[in-house]
Order: sequence, then structure tokens, then C-alpha cells
Amino acid sequence: MKVYSILLFCAAILLLMPGRHVFAQEELQLMSESTVLMDAKSGQILYGKNETERMNPASITKIATAIYAIEHSNLDEQVTVSEQATMVEGTRVYLEAGEVVSMEKLLTGMIMNSGNDAAVAIAEHIDGSVAQFSKNINKYLTNKIGVTNTHFENPNGLYNENHYTTAADMAKITKYALANDTFRKIFGMKEYHWDGQSWDTTLLTHHRLLKGEFPYETATITGGKNGFINEAGFTLVTTAEKDNLELIAVTMKTNFKDAPYSDTIQLLDYGFTNFTSEMIPKGTIFTEDGMKYMVEEDLYFTTKDGQDYKQMVDSHGVLHIEDNDTDQLIVSVPLHPLNAPEPAKKDDQGIFAPVMDHFLHYLSAVLIPTTDIAYLFHF
Repeated sequence: MKVYSILLFCAAILLLMPGRHVFAQEELQLMSESTVLMDAKSGQILYGKNETERMNPASITKIATAIYAIEHSNLDEQVTVSEQATMVEGTRVYLEAGEVVSMEKLLTGMIMNSGNDAAVAIAEHIDGSVAQFSKNINKYLTNKIGVTNTHFENPNGLYNENHYTTAADMAKITKYALANDTFRKIFGMKEYHWDGQSWDTTLLTHHRLLKGEFPYETATITGGKNGFINEAGFTLVTTAEKDNLELIAVTMKTNFKDAPYSDTIQLLDYGFTNFTSEMIPKGTIFTEDGMKYMVEEDLYFTTKDGQDYKQMVDSHGVLHIEDNDTDQLIVSVPLHPLNAPEPAKKDDQGIFAPVMDHFLHYLSAVLIPTTDIAYLFHF
């Protein structure tokens, strides 16, 4: 019984996760040590270089801080800045101790001007201290967003040997954050008038592609965040959109200031040249052996340009989308049954038999054919 309980739990987890194919990729000449290109809608990784290696993210940490703060506060909340927040090193928005600033303004200063003081003020306001904030955001990133190799010690990305993430995790965090309209707005801002107690200025985004310092005509740059500390080198997160395809590019660790931008341009060009975003609308019905199954949410998946694909539902209600010529799996997703199947007969395994049958079928049909099991769960 104990073994069945464990397997039942595993089945429940796996059946909620779509299997996804990893694309063969050409070799790009990138200077950053770790990079990833992700479809922002499907979550499929289109290109990766050391994307699961732990790296210090520097200020792109603030992407996680921003979405955490947006979900754990109101934009019009008034934040009283502490003395400790004003003493933080690095880039700032020059907050004064006792200054009262709205959460929305702090978020904008943190993302656009990379304000380390704003990040600390946000963390202290929400969780009481940077230490408690770090504990809470790590739980949030793991449980809510599903990162697997990230641990943050502070809200701003200043160096700590235990402060790390991966390019793949940063892309996943950014994908999640993009679903929030407030985050999208701030992430894509190019200019903002800052009227602080001791600093009155016009903030300009530090992201040089978003700002237009690096011309990019292939697609529209929709947002971005840069980072730098000596220990991490230069890091960058960029989002771009063309037609119905939206991409997230992450570059980490290079000592050359322009390299993240040239790498990002290569990644985006590769993505927009070679891939297409496909979608099966919410509510689409599939029928198999008298059973009807429904797509519960708009289902996005990515295909190579010109790739023909086929859709089929197996007897367990799992939708498989495969390459029409090679039968290679592109994506596999459990659907919602609309009518009940015949009651399962009890056997020696009792009520666990149908669950285990479904589970083992899913493992054989979805997990085993893929070449890299870790990539099945990018979504």
C-alpha cells in the first residue's frame, strides 16, 4: 500500500505536466557562458548553452523580486524607507531614510534604474527584513513558479556565494511574470519621471536594446533587465515579439559589456527565423473511443518553420502532437474528460489498478521516447 501511495502521488504530479520535445539546435557563436532562448507562451526551450548551470544573476534577480512584490502587495501601498535601505551599495534611486514612496514607484525605480535601495525597501515592507524576504521568495519561486535550481539571498542580486540561479530558471521566472500586466508594463518602460525627496530626474532604462542603442529590426523588443557585478559579469534578460511569436532570451556571465546584446540578437534572430508559435484554443473537443476530452486552457506549442504535425488522443485522454513525417513527439498534454469512462473492474491491485495503468502508460508514451527527461517539464 505504501508503494502504491507513492506511485499515485507521482502519477498525479506527472499527469499535470505537459511533455515537451527538445529541438535539435545549430551552434551559435555566443560569448556568454550560459544562455537560453524560450518561447514565452509554450515555455519550450528553443536554444540552450549551459542553461542549467548555476550562475550568479546580478540585477536580473530583480525580475523575481518584482513579480513577488506585485503578487504580495498593492501598487498604491505607501512604503516608509528604512535607514538600512539607504545604505545599500551599487546602483540606487537615492532614497532617503523616512521617505514615503508608493510600491509602484519603487518597482519602477528598481527595474528601470536597477535601484538596489528600492529593492531593499520593497523586501522590508513586504516581509519585515531582507532575511525573511529571502526565505519567502525562495519558497515562492519553487512552489509557485516551479524553479529547480535557484536560491536567492537578497532582493537585488548583490554578490553572495549562496545567491544563484540558472538561465533556464530565469527564463521560467520571466515567463511567469509576463502573465502579469503590471509587470509587463514596468518591464517594458523606456522612460519615467522620478521625483524623489532628494533626487528629481528622468529615468531611462538601462537595457540598451530596449532603449534603442542597439538597433534591432527583426522584431519588437518588448522588455528587459540588465545586470552586472564583478563576480557575475554581465547578465541580461530580454523579451521580443513578432507576429504571434514571443521570445525570452537570457544571457549570463561574460566580461564584455556589449556581449550580452550581441548574443541576444543572435538568439532572437535564430528564434524568429526558425520557429512558429501554434495554439489549440481553450474548449477544443477531441473524441477517442466514445470518450470526449476538452482542452482546458489555450494550449501553445512551438514548431519549426514548415514543420507539419498531427494530433491524436490516446485511450487515456492524453493529447499527443507529433511531427507528421518522423512521428517525433512535440508536446503531450493530459486533457479534461467530459464523460465518465466505464467503471474499472477491481483486481489484485484494487482501486490503484486504473491509476497505475494510466501512470505507466504515460511514462512509456511520453517520458521514455524523449532524449532528455529534464526538458519534459519546461512549461
